[in-house]
Amino acid sequence: MTAITTETVVAAAMARYQPMLRATPELLGLSHTGPVGFRLPEADARLDHFHEASDIALRRAGEWRGHRVSLLDLTLNPGTRTTKTFASLHIVARAVQHIRQTGEPLLLTTPTSGNKGTALRDAVARAYAAGLATPEELRVLTVAPAHSRSKLRDGPLSADPALRAANPLLVADVSRPDDVKALARSAYERLRSERTRFTPWFTLDLENYRIADTLRAYVEAELDPVGPGSRPRIHAHAVSSAYGLLGYHLGVGLLESAGGRGPAAPHRHPGFLLVQQLATPDMVLSLLKGGTDRGLLPRYRRADPAGPWRQDDDPHFPATTDAPDERLDATFYTTAPPTSAQINPLIGRYGGTGVVVSRRECLDRYEEVAGLLAPLGHQLPEDPDDIREWSLVKAVTGAMVAVERGLIAPGTDLIVHGSGFYTDETLPPLRTGAQVEVSSSAATEDALLRATR
Repeated sequence: MTAITTETVVAAAMARYQPMLRATPELLGLSHTGPVGFRLPEADARLDHFHEASDIALRRAGEWRGHRVSLLDLTLNPGTRTTKTFASLHIVARAVQHIRQTGEPLLLTTPTSGNKGTALRDAVARAYAAGLATPEELRVLTVAPAHSRSKLRDGPLSADPALRAANPLLVADVSRPDDVKALARSAYERLRSERTRFTPWFTLDLENYRIADTLRAYVEAELDPVGPGSRPRIHAHAVSSAYGLLGYHLGVGLLESAGGRGPAAPHRHPGFLLVQQLATPDMVLSLLKGGTDRGLLPRYRRADPAGPWRQDDDPHFPATTDAPDERLDATFYTTAPPTSAQINPLIGRYGGTGVVVSRRECLDRYEEVAGLLAPLGHQLPEDPDDIREWSLVKAVTGAMVAVERGLIAPGTDLIVHGSGFYTDETLPPLRTGAQVEVSSSAATEDALLRATR
């Protein structure tokens, strides 16, 4: 494939589309999530500095098997390399406004499989650096499952001993990765009942992410709008709960009703391609099979006890895998997400489908994926084992698989959401001793209370 080298970057997208971000909560009838409202600080030099990490690029990759391919690159913040940057900046900006209005110090709390926590910690550090808040006003505590250790990244809050103590990163020994959600929630409820100087805010809420993810629609509408004569378009995304696609859909709807107050509104809503892994295929199962029971997966068999597992009953699932429950990336740890009830009707209305990919499928196409991504600013490592965040590779592989198997109609344009990609070289791992190990609800609650002192 011959790549097109042209590239367009929207610098500081959070600042550029600030009027839309400010108007969205009122349009949705939202006032608060938890103790914090949706008002944002007034623009000034400090807020501009804070928003410098919110660049978004829309890069054209040329054609692949008759499909025009573009990359919506959401990984440009060097402190996170993932799309969680945008929601985290929005959350922290709202926290800053709340502190200014009420004088209440805030302690942000969230479970994470890695990226969400990294981005929230990065945003808090950026608020400190920009002079928007101090550690006496704003802190963050994250709870990650032990099996996500390889996802934990370093940053300013880990480097400084005082900031590390004020903003603890907990690693929990849990039987299932998503058990950290209940663990973090119970710690948050304990802190609420203790009435410490810090008001806790449990930030794992769809609206805290959906609003910031409207930026994707604004960038597309400005740089590559869908007009009446445009070809059909599919957005491919490696998903856990598909918050990003729900935010994009919200942005499209807001543009259509903006009446000239925002970028030009698209005339046609694209379809969605959900890409998942075998360990957590629930969104694809829900879309295609109407449920999330693993018994709905195609039956895998292997002829050789030491060989790969195979199936040829359903083209939406890997033909070959090393394990029928393979976990390619620890980030994707959510089971039975309630957001399926929102995504499924959108795909039913606008088109699209879902695919599950295996590591073998990613490796079989690795050189081709690397060749597509290299001109777009992403150099895949020679050794795939060096990849710590697989979202981008999974999304591109999923799009290729869907095209190869006839799951996407000929002549359809593809926009791949580059929602995450890093190695230890591009985003250093968490330094030794920077985490707090916990193994129970009581230990988690105690760590949370210590962070308020």
